[in-house]
Amino acid sequence: MNFVEVIARKRDGVELSSEEIREFVQGAASGTLPDVQLAAMLMAICIRGATPGETRHLVQAMTDSGERWELARSFPGVVDKHSTGGVGDTVSLVLAPWLVACGVPVAMMAGASLGHTQGTLDKLAAIPGFAAAASREEAFQRLERCGAVLARQSARIAPADAKLYALRDVTATVPSLPLIVASIMSKKLAVGAGKLVLDVKCGSGAFRKTLPEARELAAALVEVARAAGVAVRAVISAMDEPLGPALGTACEVREALACLEGRGDARLLELSRELVVRGLLLSGHAPERAEALAAEALASGKARACWDAIVLAHGGNPDPSLLAQPAQQHEVLAEAEGYVVGVDGETLGWVAVALGAGRRFPQDQVDPGAFLRVLVRQGERVRVGQPLAVLAWSQRQVDPQTLASRVRRAFRLGEAAPASTPLVLEELG
Repeated sequence: MNFVEVIARKRDGVELSSEEIREFVQGAASGTLPDVQLAAMLMAICIRGATPGETRHLVQAMTDSGERWELARSFPGVVDKHSTGGVGDTVSLVLAPWLVACGVPVAMMAGASLGHTQGTLDKLAAIPGFAAAASREEAFQRLERCGAVLARQSARIAPADAKLYALRDVTATVPSLPLIVASIMSKKLAVGAGKLVLDVKCGSGAFRKTLPEARELAAALVEVARAAGVAVRAVISAMDEPLGPALGTACEVREALACLEGRGDARLLELSRELVVRGLLLSGHAPERAEALAAEALASGKARACWDAIVLAHGGNPDPSLLAQPAQQHEVLAEAEGYVVGVDGETLGWVAVALGAGRRFPQDQVDPGAFLRVLVRQGERVRVGQPLAVLAWSQRQVDPQTLASRVRRAFRLGEAAPASTPLVLEELG
């Protein structure tokens, strides 16, 4: 069958066979299908959705498109962690050294910036000399040297996802449930850690805006992990406002260091600790012991020391003074007063992208010095003339007044403070 007919079948809501899905995935991995047809199929899946069977076939085909590292065979205690993407989400940079300091090895396949979110891979690239592992051999060496490996995709592992991931970023197909599940789980199963902590974001700054949507995604991810024999815990966390105050790359590395030194943003520290504890629970520790281990690793400075060891093992320079600084900054001042009753996290994420902290087009280079820093939080009272945020940039041509107007509109003000909501909304696993 001509692949145009396969696209048409999906467009019309027909369930695709495993062979048709494998043709799509192999065409992405090998380059035998042109981008225009891959993009058309992504849009058809995004609009029409996928059955559970189609999703399973998609995960399997994408996993099989490259090699498998099978880390759990040599490192049975290794824990993987994944976030479904949000703004100001610096948890991965905090969690890896923190868990290692607790005696738990960590392996994570980092992704690049996607849509309005800033990717861990780009944050790591802001560290001078840092080279994420690209092969099984490199992954093993770094796990043995420092207890953690932060890897990137290459032609060897889930190559179909690398291609489709980039196309999703520029075709407005990022929020599709089956595409999210397949992208995440194909990489997780190819890396082969035996334990997985999932952070599924929910809210205005996430790809899943409502709790039912986030719950649907969390359940789908947990189901695929369990079917593959992976021990898994998933939390659904609030992403109605940026998790941490920094939206960028070098600035988020600085924020991670502040957290590892016990002086970082309270919300970012709280969620990082919650996920570290979940990793310790998966590793067989009782709840009380897990809490105590996490607290001791942070307070003693072990977690901060493990950060330097991880950076050095990946070829980087851990000196924070070498991180990029912006060339220009602009304060966004409030033009009204009231309590912050809502924050449009997605809008703030897109402003950060416009400043250079993400990609508008596949060929864009991320500016490591660019960032948006949030200065007020939901529930705080704002007065006229008070700074709401700071915009910072270096490499891109930016209209700060236009971006400042977008930032102001992202903060919804009211006469009374809103009720507080928990950071962790639900847990599965």
